[in-house]
Amino acid sequence: MGDAIATVEPGTLPRRSGGLSKFLLFALGCDTYAVNIHRVKEIIEVGDITPVPMMPAFIRGALNLRGRVVPVVDLAVRLGTAPCEHAVRGCIVIIELGLAGRTFDVGLVVDAVSSVRDIDPKDIEPAPSFDGRIRTDFIEGMGKVDDDRFIVLLAIDRVLSMDDLETLSRVGKGTEPAHSA
Repeated sequence: MGDAIATVEPGTLPRRSGGLSKFLLFALGCDTYAVNIHRVKEIIEVGDITPVPMMPAFIRGALNLRGRVVPVVDLAVRLGTAPCEHAVRGCIVIIELGLAGRTFDVGLVVDAVSSVRDIDPKDIEPAPSFDGRIRTDFIEGMGKVDDDRFIVLLAIDRVLSMDDLETLSRVGKGTEPAHSA
């Protein structure tokens, strides 16, 4: 996918141009996924992540981002993707999420960021239904890239349940309540 990722400063990622939608493409295991670029605040190298006890397995902990506590989610664990033998958790994509009228930042651990791509809305297909037997509500659509390949466009708000978002919000504020044993 790529070599070392450099830090991208907030506000320097490209936004929207014309009728095209911009997506950040990244690797999880052997697969490529994308998230709408308007949710992305910055991309940083994986650094010190402080574990937070009694969190779900997909919550790796929290990091100090210029004095702010940012919860960190291992997106591969959350999505249940199979690891690739060469995969190394290479960077954290800082995204902005909303809950109950306020916003907060969450870090998503991914293997590598590959590019920012324009995808024409006519090249975005709806998520497959699988006859309702498999959850697909976290998929914004299937983006056609390189003429014959589809990538999963994640609806990042729906990747995490409302309970997950509430937990992440509390971790970010440093108010996660103690759990009794």
